[in-house]
Amino acid sequence: MNNYVQRFLFDDLDIRGAIVRLDTVWQKLLTNRNYPAPVVKLLGQMTATTVLLADNLKQAGRLTLQLRGNGPVSLLVIDCNEALNVRCMAQHGDDLKSGSASDLLGHGQLLMSLDTESMREPYQSVVPLNGNSIAEIFEHYLQQSEQLASRFFLAASPTGITGLFLQKMPTTDERDVDGWSRIEALAGTAKEDELLGLASEQILTRLFHEETVRVFERQPVTNDCPEDWEKVRNMLRTLGREEVYGALKEHGAILIRDDLANHEYRFDKAAIDALFSNVPDTPPSVH
Repeated sequence: MNNYVQRFLFDDLDIRGAIVRLDTVWQKLLTNRNYPAPVVKLLGQMTATTVLLADNLKQAGRLTLQLRGNGPVSLLVIDCNEALNVRCMAQHGDDLKSGSASDLLGHGQLLMSLDTESMREPYQSVVPLNGNSIAEIFEHYLQQSEQLASRFFLAASPTGITGLFLQKMPTTDERDVDGWSRIEALAGTAKEDELLGLASEQILTRLFHEETVRVFERQPVTNDCPEDWEKVRNMLRTLGREEVYGALKEHGAILIRDDLANHEYRFDKAAIDALFSNVPDTPPSVH
């Protein structure tokens, strides 16, 4: 099973990179979603990008990326924590046709949130979407935020996703003035079926067999998001008996969807009765 991210370094060029490959984790993320093919491709490319960026953080933390637009795909959200446990979701309209990221997202914003133990509150950044593809959007973002040239080569299908990340370091040109352009050109020869079908070491050998590449240990990527019924029950108790029973009467059951974790919680009348069996009708006074 291919569910990992693996960093590498061109020692002679001071160019760093990483490859992420997901198959069973990606398939689990898509379970019961029924996303159209253009959404699967877009969400897959952004999921690969988010994992690559989360693994590349200078200080480990939870990275959440959102793309919001006024196009047929209105929202993409990817969340990846310091253990590389990833979640994702998408919102889209009914009239979907294949197209570029800019066609599907329209005009919108990239929102980034980073939360680490050392921060009192998460760091947040909001910038306009700039680019015709997921790769271009994040290449432009990194160029502006880090002043370092970066490239993403992304591939996504319903069964797997792959992302190849390259980043130029401040000393790259000192080591080899043509090094960055050469590595960019070689990476650009990668075909989608090769990215999806080859292991990370095979991809590096196929693209950079004449270069000296130091490969680091693979880091596993997971999707471990267990159901949390008690959290949902507490949320319903907070809403109060009147509002919850009103919704129950209107719909016959209460259905709560956690899109990001890909869980659905259903409460029938018996479950709601049990939920409020020990809750007083009127909260006690506070003196």
